[in-house]
Amino acid sequence: MSNSLLPTGRASRRIHAPLVKDKTPFLTLTSEAIAQVASLLGRQPRGLEEIAMARPDGQPMVIRVASLVDDKPFPTLFWLLDPDLCYRIDQVEATGLIKQLQQRIDADPQLQDSMREDHRAHIALREDYMMPKIRQRLVELNFSEVFASKGIGGIADFKRIRCLHTWYAAHLVVPNTVGRLLDEYWRQCDG
Repeated sequence: MSNSLLPTGRASRRIHAPLVKDKTPFLTLTSEAIAQVASLLGRQPRGLEEIAMARPDGQPMVIRVASLVDDKPFPTLFWLLDPDLCYRIDQVEATGLIKQLQQRIDADPQLQDSMREDHRAHIALREDYMMPKIRQRLVELNFSEVFASKGIGGIADFKRIRCLHTWYAAHLVVPNTVGRLLDEYWRQCDG
């Protein structure tokens, strides 16, 4: 089951995701949108900068957060909020899918190269979103190297998965290798 989506941010590209029928641009952080995000998170959002993707009914699916929150580095750029996708990912993580996918990646140098490129592209995208004053503050706090070396989900080892939620949140905005592997897995499961 795979349907077209269009993310809201600068990286707009047509992508496919299971369980998602359509996506509507959601560019404005209204008080209603912030309340929806808080409800999905179970707390007030910190560092919320954008709804990166929303369902047609306006329900936030992926948020983009600031790289610096309360003077602390925050390398995870995109957070997956969609409860259906979170649940579905929770289920496959519980079955050991991360280990299976990691074994596949470990055995395939092309997948490893693709993941490294995904991380580099993500680092560049995160840098592109940073305001100059945030970049300067990261330098002052000696955190700029953290952001230069941490990719999707704050991962330093560019050949590791660690968490499907962070990979898939990023994939919904800009397609990536692990997101494609997860889509492929779901297509096979859904027959």
